[in-house]
Amino acid sequence: MDGYDCLDLDEIDFAPVEHDVERLRLLTLDEAYDLLHVLRTVAQEGGTVAGVADRLVRELGARIPSAD
Repeated sequence: MDGYDCLDLDEIDFAPVEHDVERLRLLTLDEAYDLLHVLRTVAQEGGTVAGVADRLVRELGARIPSAD
């Protein structure tokens, strides 16, 4: 199991999660395009979060249909 066979899940401290929290709704296609535009702008301007923005552009772009 890729070196994890000795891992005991009972010994791991997981982050607390509230079980009654509502999930966020899905983005509309227009919202996804808007978010993609903002992320592209951040990635092109550079700075400390440009790398993260670029990665998210690729992830989001792969999941939504082309605007054309």
